[in-house]
Amino acid sequence: MKYAPSSSLVERGLGGEVKRLRMDKKDLRIVFMGTPDFAVESLKQLVENGYNIVGVVTMPDKPAGRGYQVQFSPVKEYALAQGLTILQPEKLKAESFISELKALNADLQIVIAFRMLPEVVWNMPRLGTFNLHASLLPQYRGAAPINWAIINGEKETGITTFFITHEIDTGKIIQQEKIPINETDNAEIIHDRLMLKGAELVLQTVDAILRNKVHPKPQSELYQSDDELKPAPKIFKETCKINFASSTGDLYNFIRGLSPYPAAWAELITPEGAVIHVKIFESEKIQKNHDVTPGTISTDGKKALDVATFDGYIRLKSLQLPGKKRLSIEEFLRGFKINDQFSFK
Repeated sequence: MKYAPSSSLVERGLGGEVKRLRMDKKDLRIVFMGTPDFAVESLKQLVENGYNIVGVVTMPDKPAGRGYQVQFSPVKEYALAQGLTILQPEKLKAESFISELKALNADLQIVIAFRMLPEVVWNMPRLGTFNLHASLLPQYRGAAPINWAIINGEKETGITTFFITHEIDTGKIIQQEKIPINETDNAEIIHDRLMLKGAELVLQTVDAILRNKVHPKPQSELYQSDDELKPAPKIFKETCKINFASSTGDLYNFIRGLSPYPAAWAELITPEGAVIHVKIFESEKIQKNHDVTPGTISTDGKKALDVATFDGYIRLKSLQLPGKKRLSIEEFLRGFKINDQFSFK
């Protein structure tokens, strides 16, 4: 990594003495890399606070929706509105992209919710490349840190800036901020909270680099063994399937940890044996001893639909049938006649 010992501009006098010139925000050339809404807030804060964004790198445009109309990434939408230079490489190792990136002559690169970078990219700027990660590293390295922290029942999480190195999410930590995870928080709530907190931390990190006030800390100093680390792997559809034989508490955390996207789901079995895939977004915990099979339904047909778990019940609050909109449980029960002969698998 080419992180310099000082972020000041250096000039040598006629006698060979070193003169340090204070670097201003407008002198620090920054390339920003990101794609989704989570990254936009940080880019916005950098622009509004007078930092010199010389380029924005984001995903290529892609068709989306029923009409397959070309859709810009949220980061591109914002960058266009601000008149920023935009690069959209298909391949990050392509010579054409590397040449364009070098031509921007960045001092620093910032990466938020983007792709894994090759060394030729992250090692390019003299002050290095740092990433914003939505967890308290070294915990929850990976693609879905917000979801897994909630699924695992954590009481707090946070945001981390760190210098990128060869192994993903393992670089030296620059700064961190903690936030609580409340009992009723879901992934969307924590996402939005960390998005705002992350933008603040990005500004603090850039300012610290500008003033040569960073003291990066190796992640290896924060744990004794790999066994202590909790991963945050990418979430697939199969990952989201509910197992009602789990404990009530675990199921409650599982549902809110995947809500509203990608959403936990289960198979609703009709009395005739038909299978209906149901997404579940909200639930309540009911601690109650029973001896019924997990997945068994208990409902009044009007306002309540409870599903047996290993050690209690999960009361469903909102869900979605295939091809339909999301409904409260009251709306669902008014339009879908369900009784105790149904069950969840």
